[in-house]
Amino acid sequence: MEKPDVRQVTDSRVLAAMAHPLRRRLMDVFKVHGPSTVGMLAERTDQAPANVSHHLKVLAAADLVAEAPELARDRRERWWRLVTRGVRWSTADFDTDPADRAVADAATSLNLDRHVALARAWHAVEETAQAAWGDAPFSSDRWLHLTPEELDELGAEINALLARWEDRERSDDGVERQPVFVFVHGVPARP
Repeated sequence: MEKPDVRQVTDSRVLAAMAHPLRRRLMDVFKVHGPSTVGMLAERTDQAPANVSHHLKVLAAADLVAEAPELARDRRERWWRLVTRGVRWSTADFDTDPADRAVADAATSLNLDRHVALARAWHAVEETAQAAWGDAPFSSDRWLHLTPEELDELGAEINALLARWEDRERSDDGVERQPVFVFVHGVPARP
């Protein structure tokens, strides 16, 4: 079940645009903080504004981000936003051209590297910071026996669960909520 705000990427040029580590990170910042200015993005990524601006232009050319002029307070202020909440792709869509397949494989590898780096960063923080979260951070793995159709169904159920948590209304109860990264992979493998 694909949500209409998740773009199915079938153009290797789009994958190449988003496969750069900083551009991938900028897209994550948009997901967490919403529309932002170049200055906000530079501060959140510890990058120079000129560097952020360059990478935003690349993402905009791939129709991954767009300007949000309705948020500007004056003509000098430029806001940016994601075009869609997420993107997805299947490497099988790039099988007809070896160069396109290489781009899709590289994008998949860089995406996985990003996921693992975020998990590793958590495990590298000071114990006092980890202690504040108690046993809440989790990891889980299972070996299942599934058909391709069953794996597809499982993926749809997990994505629906994550979307429910992502889309829920944020409570105005005064309790601080921090960004939490959750990722799941279900792939055929051999133990």
